[in-house]
Amino acid sequence: MNLTCFKAYDIRGQLGSELNEDIAYAIGRAFALEIQPKTVVVGGDIRLTSEQLKLALARGLQDEGVDVIDIGMTGTEEIYFATKYLGVCGGVEVTASHNPMDYNGMKLVREDSKPISGDTGLRAIQALSEKIMAGKLPLDGEIVSAKSAPQNNGTASQDNARINSRQRGKYITKPLKTEYAKHMLEFINVANLKPLKLVVNSGNGAAGPALDVIEQQLKDAGVDIEFIKVHHKPNGNFPNGIPNPLLPECRADTANAVREHNADMGIAWDGDFDRCFLFDEHGEFIEGYYIVGLLAEAFLAQGNKEGSKGEGASSSGHPELDSGSKEKIIHDPRLSWNTIDLVEAAGGIAVMSKTGHAFIKERMRKENAIYGGEMSAHHYFRDFAYCDSGMIPWLLVAELLSVKGTSLSSMVKERISAFPSSGEINSKLADPKASIAKVLTAFKDDAIVFDQTDGISLEFAGGDGEWRFNLRSSNTEPVVRLNVESKGNIDLMNEKTKEILALLRN
Repeated sequence: MNLTCFKAYDIRGQLGSELNEDIAYAIGRAFALEIQPKTVVVGGDIRLTSEQLKLALARGLQDEGVDVIDIGMTGTEEIYFATKYLGVCGGVEVTASHNPMDYNGMKLVREDSKPISGDTGLRAIQALSEKIMAGKLPLDGEIVSAKSAPQNNGTASQDNARINSRQRGKYITKPLKTEYAKHMLEFINVANLKPLKLVVNSGNGAAGPALDVIEQQLKDAGVDIEFIKVHHKPNGNFPNGIPNPLLPECRADTANAVREHNADMGIAWDGDFDRCFLFDEHGEFIEGYYIVGLLAEAFLAQGNKEGSKGEGASSSGHPELDSGSKEKIIHDPRLSWNTIDLVEAAGGIAVMSKTGHAFIKERMRKENAIYGGEMSAHHYFRDFAYCDSGMIPWLLVAELLSVKGTSLSSMVKERISAFPSSGEINSKLADPKASIAKVLTAFKDDAIVFDQTDGISLEFAGGDGEWRFNLRSSNTEPVVRLNVESKGNIDLMNEKTKEILALLRN
């Protein structure tokens, strides 16, 4: 049996045919067999099937003797936090992030929230899951279905010899939102925060409950921040649409609320809130690319509270008090010139990585990078186990607004003008490989730089000015993604974007 829900760095599939409770149960057993954990923490987003899939996964883990800690309805980063905080051997978040309603999936980590991707265990887990689904790795001579497997009451089936030969894993629930919220606030100096009015749009996803706990922590600290809450209540039916603010059609409610309430900033999340998207005080959407540059520059200027020695090191105890050094910043190849320019000007080292959370995290650890960012609004932090967070970025930007006494539009306006970009443009194509090859043939001879870190990236310098583009197939969806940028020439950027799209789509 070929399980098509296994992707390059996580699990995502259509419900029923690609992912169901039996497959989730098999994945739980396979995770246990491959990783050999003693304890695993699990959580799930607000999707209607997440709870059932999570419990089936837990039963599979338990049937292989693994103890399970269920932290409830969570965003992905709460699993990252819990895995590190509890010191357990692994974690699994059941989530389909921003995929359609009829999808679900999983993100997997091992100890210290290290990512499990294709070549670091995910393919092995897939192979074991397929054997289990085919009945080749039975517990008692027959495949055990998730629905008939022992329930989470600690009691094993009487006819299951393998389970009875040793103790079945335990199952407990352990909410950790308060501990998580406290850790989020450690990334800023709360005393720096000035009175602000923030529009927050959880998209009826998992961000709302986490934000409520952070809001209470801020109130307890005497911080005067007013939160204007949009689509705040979690609802797996997503009555206001699948939350994915990367798409222009998903931005209007946040933008309108910023203007209506005269807010200082707007913040919107996707369903599992591992990405956060920012709007300036005029309700204008700020491409994640420019937020990467903003945060990179801030980290390099401030240093890191744990210094350049990585996790466990110590320095002054707060980033504002540390001087910058040759810290490394990780970025993806889709849009890069603004980030590289800011990083090098601040005395840092910009390091390119293949796109995708597992690849970025692996490179973060390898380089001991202080911060990493993707233009898709994933932001990674060394002091968060090198993982991505959708809460830390807006807290950092709120602190910057307070300390600098300026607006978000003022902080990014110059950078947008210096490096105008197309934003990511998706195309569903019958033959993506052939279409990408056609574009490459048309442009390669004139390129001064050609890179294949992720898809194709080409740079040009001619009489019209300097520009570049990246074209790649998605790891998670059947689309080709285009990003174009230039140096200070928005007309050139727009012209080249239209030219490449015409080649792709005709």
